[in-house]
Amino acid sequence: MNDETPNPSRALLAPGKCTLVGAGPGDPDLLTLKAVKAIQAATVLLVDDLVSDAVLAYASPAARIVRVGKRGGCKSTPQAFIEKLMVLAAREGENVVRLKGGDPFIFGRGGEEVEHLQAAGIDVTVINGITSGLAAVTALGVPLTHREHAHGVVFVTGHAKPGSDGTHWQALAAAARDARLTLVIYMGVTGAARIQQALLTGLPASTPVAVVQHASLPTQRHAVTTLGALADTLAHEQLQSPSVIVVGDVIRGVAAARLPRAAARSA
Repeated sequence: MNDETPNPSRALLAPGKCTLVGAGPGDPDLLTLKAVKAIQAATVLLVDDLVSDAVLAYASPAARIVRVGKRGGCKSTPQAFIEKLMVLAAREGENVVRLKGGDPFIFGRGGEEVEHLQAAGIDVTVINGITSGLAAVTALGVPLTHREHAHGVVFVTGHAKPGSDGTHWQALAAAARDARLTLVIYMGVTGAARIQQALLTGLPASTPVAVVQHASLPTQRHAVTTLGALADTLAHEQLQSPSVIVVGDVIRGVAAARLPRAAARSA
C-alpha cells in the first residue's frame, strides 16, 4: 500500500462509486459493521489524519491508501483537491472510500463532498460513525443529556470559516442557560480563551467543563474544571488538539474518586 493518486489511464472504465465512512473517534472497536465492510471492499481509500492505523488494518492489502490530512493549524490537503481525487478515482471504476474521523456529517465536510460528487454524477453513500463529542463524555461515564441536568445538546465548532463571523457565543450561552443545554465544542482549543470569555456573558463561572483529548484512544487524557478556569486548565494540563470541550451540568456526574486526573503527558 502506498500514497498515490489514481491512474488517469483507466478513465474509460465504468464509473465506480464513493462511500463516505465515519471511522469514529479512533478506537477500532467502535467502528460499525457497515463501516468495516466498506473499508474491506474499498480499492482506494482517501484517509484523514485522525484515522488510526488500527482502523486502516481492515483495508485490503491491495487497496491504495491516499492520505489527505486536514488538521487545524497544520498544513492541510485542500478540500477542492480531495473532491477532485474522489471524482477521478470513481470515474476510473474504483470503489472509493473517503475515510473520516468521527462522523462525516458532523464537522466532517461530508455535506460538501456529497454535493460535489452528486453534481459530478457519482454514486455516493454515507456510513455514520460515532462522533468524538459523544465518545468523549462516554469515556468520562456521563451522558450528554439528562432529565435533571440537560434537556438537549448542541454540537458547535470553535473554528470559524475564514471570512465569517463564526458562532455567536453570547447568544449560545444564553440559550444553554435558559434551555438547560449541554454544549459540545469541537476544534475549540486554539480559541478557548475567547470562547470562555464570550460564554461567561451568559453562564456562571462555576459551570462545569470537561476537556477530553484523543477520546477513546490509549493516549486519551482529560481534565475536569469550570468555565471560569477553562483557559488556565488547558495551559496547566497542556491539553491540545484534537480535544473536545464539553460545557454543562452533566459534567457534575463525573465521579472524581473513580477517574484519574489528566493522564501522564505523552512524550
